[in-house]
Formats: sequence, C-alpha cells, structure tokens
Amino acid sequence: MNKSPFLSGMQRAVAIAALAMASSAAIAADYPARPVELVVAASAGGGTDVMARAFADAARKHFAQPFIIINKPGAASAIGFGEVANAKPDGYKVGVVSVNLVILPALNLMKLTSDDFIPIARLNYDPAAITVRADAPWKSVEEFIADAKKRPGAIQIGNAGVGDIWHVAAAAFEDRTGTQFNLVPFQGASPSILSLLGGHIDAVSVSPGEVMTHVQSGKLRTLAVMSEHRLEGVFASSPTLKERKIDLAIGVWRGLAVPKGTPPEVVDVLKTAARKTAAEPAYKETLVKANLGEAYLDAAAFKSSIESDRESLKKVLTKLVIQK
Repeated sequence: MNKSPFLSGMQRAVAIAALAMASSAAIAADYPARPVELVVAASAGGGTDVMARAFADAARKHFAQPFIIINKPGAASAIGFGEVANAKPDGYKVGVVSVNLVILPALNLMKLTSDDFIPIARLNYDPAAITVRADAPWKSVEEFIADAKKRPGAIQIGNAGVGDIWHVAAAAFEDRTGTQFNLVPFQGASPSILSLLGGHIDAVSVSPGEVMTHVQSGKLRTLAVMSEHRLEGVFASSPTLKERKIDLAIGVWRGLAVPKGTPPEVVDVLKTAARKTAAEPAYKETLVKANLGEAYLDAAAFKSSIESDRESLKKVLTKLVIQK
C-alpha cells in the first residue's frame, strides 16, 4: 500500500478534474448572475441586428438577466465570431452566428470553424434578393441581366463584405446568368443599403427584410428573390429567380452559439431560454414585421444543419471566383 504523502500523477489528474467539475457546477448553479453580452457580428440596422434585438427583448421573460447587444461588424462577420470564440467559455458572451461561419473557412478567409462553437439554436432563415433604386432603369430582373451582359463589370452590386453570404449570392447570380458585375463589399448590409439609397451603387444582393422599409416607402424596388417560393406581403410581386428559369436559391441562417468548452449546465440554460423566447408572440411578430423568416431549430437539429451546409456550400464555392 502506497503511504506516500504525495499524490500520484493519476491521483492529481483525478483531483484536478474533480475540482474543475465542481467549479463548473458552481458557475452553472449561479448562471446567469450578471448581464450576458449578445455579440452581433454585423453592423446595427441590418437583419442580423434586428433579429438579435428582438430576441434580447423577448428573452426578458425567460432569462434571469438581460442580454446586452454588442455590435462587432467587419471582415464579413469574422471579427464578431472571433470575439465569441476567444471569450471565456462561461456563458457570459453569446454569439449571433450566421451561415458566414460555414462560408469564411471554406474560402480560407477565417481560421475559426463551426467546431469552435457549441450551437444553441437556429432562429431565422432569409433568402438573398436583388434590389435597386425605385428610379433605376431596370423594371425587371430580365432587363437587369440583359444590361449586365451588354456592359460587363459596369453595374455595381453592394454586399455585406468579402466572403459574406450576400457576396456569395451575388457571385452565384453571376455564375448562373453568365454575367459580370462589380461586386462592392461593405461592413454589413446596412451600409450597402445606405450607399444604394445615395446613388453610389446600382443594386444590393442582401435579404428582403433588410430593404423592406425602403421598399415600402417606395425608394427601392426588389427585382427578384433567391428563394424556392415567392414571399408574402411587401414582396409578393417580386418573382423568384427560379420562376425566371434561373436555378438559384440561396440565403442566410442566423442563430445562437457559445464558445467550445462552455459548461453543459450553462448551455442547457441557454437552450431552454432560446426555445421559450423563439415561441414568444412578440418575438414572432417582430420578425414578421421586419420580413425576417422564422426558422427555429433546436441545438441538435441546428448542428446537423450546419454540418450539411458545410458540405453543400463547399460544392457551390468551388465553382465561384470570390474576389478577395
């Protein structure tokens, strides 16, 4: 029998693991003890920001502390994603992640991958769309495409950043229509829309929800949406590309995730809060008003969806030339 006053290597490892588990359990028992930062990897005013703020407001009924919105735009979401992935995994910094989490690594624009996060829930899905000013010369997507073929590289389409889903959507639109545009990156969808309103670019390839207010006011016009079926409401008259014999449907999903290593007990608290918040009538109403598609998936289904997109989008991206 070993009577040494010193612990063996294995005993030390077991003791350290036990202390870590006890510490994790203690953190989880008190969670959340203070406000939680909800990091939005996009600028204020865009679809991701609108969804995040709607979620934070509705979550007050189901979460013991407020979610504080922190906007971290730039590098097509990579800056915001990095802010979350590199945070202490204690549940006090939650990320609003998007399909860019799959796209950027595939384009070698970000070292982080979805494996650096634990999914909490998917909250939303929106298609891309081609939108122009109301006084633009193109009255249909066919006219837009025909003009682009006559003037390769002359028409400017704004997006939310190099490698962003709206950039990929515009590049895919080029590929499917045999056109060439001048794809102009911005630090988020909102700045690109402001540039369009100011007449500095010709079109944007962002989601319908992000241009809805300006379409309603008559300042902008959506020529086509990149969805499987027509949208309702404001965009009911905007055709899908598939209606126009262009085989393209592409868009963005948005959801919540935390850094890898976050205690399971904390993750469970967030999962429960997300599920209950996503069912809140006020939250759903805000999404409808903003024309943001409700598309809740629980953590397991969200993880499967992300993994599926990693494979399917990889195939799409290998065919496209993304200007860096």
